[in-house]
Amino acid sequence: MGNNGHKLKKRGVKLSFYFLSLIIVAAAAIGGTYAWIGRSVTLPSTEEIIQGTNSSTLDAAAADRIGAVYQTLLNNYVEGVDEEALIEGALSGMVEAVGDPYSQYLNTEASDNLDETISASFEGIGAEIMSLNQQIVIVSPIKGSPAEKAGLLPNDIILSADGQALQGMTASEAVALIRGEKGSEVVLEIVRGDQTFKVNIIRDTIPIETVTFELDEEYPEIGIVHVSSFSTPTYDDIVSAVTDLRTQGATSFVFDFRQNPGGLLDQALKISNMFLDDGDVIMQTQEKDAEPNKIVASESEFGDFKITEPTVLLVDEGSASASEIVAGALQESSEIPLVGTTTFGKGTVQTVYPLTESSELKLTVAKWLTPNGNWIHEKGIAVDYEVDLPEYATLTIIDSTATYEEGTVSEEVKNVEAMLNAIGYAVEADGYYDEDTVEQVVSFQAANELETTGIVTGDTALAIVEKLREVLTENDTQYDKAVEILIGNE
Repeated sequence: MGNNGHKLKKRGVKLSFYFLSLIIVAAAAIGGTYAWIGRSVTLPSTEEIIQGTNSSTLDAAAADRIGAVYQTLLNNYVEGVDEEALIEGALSGMVEAVGDPYSQYLNTEASDNLDETISASFEGIGAEIMSLNQQIVIVSPIKGSPAEKAGLLPNDIILSADGQALQGMTASEAVALIRGEKGSEVVLEIVRGDQTFKVNIIRDTIPIETVTFELDEEYPEIGIVHVSSFSTPTYDDIVSAVTDLRTQGATSFVFDFRQNPGGLLDQALKISNMFLDDGDVIMQTQEKDAEPNKIVASESEFGDFKITEPTVLLVDEGSASASEIVAGALQESSEIPLVGTTTFGKGTVQTVYPLTESSELKLTVAKWLTPNGNWIHEKGIAVDYEVDLPEYATLTIIDSTATYEEGTVSEEVKNVEAMLNAIGYAVEADGYYDEDTVEQVVSFQAANELETTGIVTGDTALAIVEKLREVLTENDTQYDKAVEILIGNE
């Protein structure tokens, strides 16, 4: 990544990791307990979960109502009814009634998907999604994934997958349609602002390098550490990256958490601890009907590796969950400046309760608060230096299966013209594919050894998008601001 002269010397740890199609901000389950916020919590039995405590047992009247609906459907519905489907639907509906997009009833298939998020690789498009207001919304595409390469962005709404509407589905149900075998294709219909468009994505095995690193070539004293997610090895990989960069001469660091949708809580705690002194508050948690509980930095509990050099953290609207925990800790307990845009805003913690051999309940069990006690849920963390990327960073990817040619008038043409402008081909972005547009397309095609047809489709569309990516990389205004801060030009 080069940034207005701040060229980066690519050095990195090449590792492939799993990541999440559904994010969980809780640690992995082991046996009958869940490691959660640094302690083991013994789960109640299935009977205790179902019956509850403190007068929460399902009363006879409620049971009769549920039973009456169930029996009436079986006896009188005009078509055949799958009894198991009715039960599954009732359980899912009960959890959905809470109104929390992060709490879900997981059947066998969904439970298997969840297990993959914490223990294995998966094949799909590589994006974290959530169900919000009856819509499936992208939280963040995973770095290097088909979703990122296709141009999907945080807050994009997925209307349909291969023509099947996703509105009203749970995230697990949507994932089942979007994911698939490597090499297979899925067509997603996307809403971004006032635009609606389709994207063809070839699924792949998702190779996630949770940590990559490099030196800035212009300022080789600055080491850059990109953290794309929080998986089991992330802490150790950051230790290796920083150690390597120090030996190369790095005396300050830019940590890049942009588009990092989060991951494992234990990693967030250990990574935060790198920047704090013992006793500094990392975060607070607040369970039902309880006072907030402070979790503090501790070398004995979270590791003794420390980063004391001047540091800047980059975040954006795709920084969510566990990455926000670290951002809050660094901003409030270590006064490390945050640069970019306000983060996503996920301030809850989930854990998973096993119900039967084939089902689990993923449930929001606590709020998490920043060290100063701020709950950032649905608000995000405001940065210290608000810096937007150039406007062309949010342009819609060109549909390479469509054809744009002279005489066409549409919003999609306006998008193509805006991309041409961004990569140095001057044309009025008015949505009318006129002679000037044809001329600039021909110039682009000639410069890139493409057939000079003046038509945007296929390879020409893909080449324009790729050139735009290069321009974005070279004009990373957020990274430039981080460099200014570190070299004292603020």
